[in-house]
Amino acid sequence: MTQNIGLKVKEPERSCSDNHCPFHGGLSIRGKLFDGKVTGSKARQTITLQKDAPLYFIKFKRYARGTSTIHAHVPRCIDVETGDHVLAAECRPISKSVSYVVVEVKS
Repeated sequence: MTQNIGLKVKEPERSCSDNHCPFHGGLSIRGKLFDGKVTGSKARQTITLQKDAPLYFIKFKRYARGTSTIHAHVPRCIDVETGDHVLAAECRPISKSVSYVVVEVKS
């Protein structure tokens, strides 16, 4: 049985016994949402997400490319590969650099 996390996202079909899963564990979701592309998935249950955003320089009247990179936890009930487009939600700090958890893989 899955619990309501407060977001309108597609719930995973599988169940898991991960304590850091917002659907099946005790992890609560709060704060910001991060929508980005998976750039690395080498670590166990942790991925690297990157979001591209244009920066505007008033002095030069031009746009430049800006990127933001975060680390996110992947629950066992969600399958993620490098290159996927995912939605991550902010949660309490899980480790030193991980404060987001993946809640949906977008197609």
